[in-house]
Amino acid sequence: MAARFIISAAKPDQFPQDAEPEVAFLGRSNVGKSSLLNALVGSGELARVSAQPGRTQLINFFQVDGGFRFVDLPGYGFAKVPLEIRSKWQGLIESYLIGRKPLKLCALLLDSRRGWTPKDVELRQWLEHHQLPYVVIVTKVDKLKSQKERHQSRTALSEGYTGELLECSAVTGRGVREIWQAIKK
Repeated sequence: MAARFIISAAKPDQFPQDAEPEVAFLGRSNVGKSSLLNALVGSGELARVSAQPGRTQLINFFQVDGGFRFVDLPGYGFAKVPLEIRSKWQGLIESYLIGRKPLKLCALLLDSRRGWTPKDVELRQWLEHHQLPYVVIVTKVDKLKSQKERHQSRTALSEGYTGELLECSAVTGRGVREIWQAIKK
């Protein structure tokens, strides 16, 4: 599927004009947001991927064939950036999530090896409080090598959450079709 970069926005007045429905990708630093975007469009070159947490520092907008925009948001957690910059990120992200009319779905990404962190739970509750529709996507399932690890991951992810969990791997492509189905709903 073809996709192209539109803009990196550092403040709300840089957001592109309202147009197609938008899907925002949220999660902790290094959870695989950019990798998942690339897997969804079948290109390793759409969103920049880095092993260093905190590389996505602006809100990145991508036009996707089929009438969608994907929005890659800065991660939260252990990014090695000053507190002042993290505070700016939070304000920018909140202004996007609360005020953006084309936003139709939030994709909350969780690392299959980490389960729900306190910040993940806080974000989920925040989305629910603001009545923003979301799906939970469990990333990096290819890194769970044994049956025991897979079972422990599913158990940890199900604690305190009864909704659907979409498992995926940007490396193998597992779950990409199911995520597209959730987006199109």
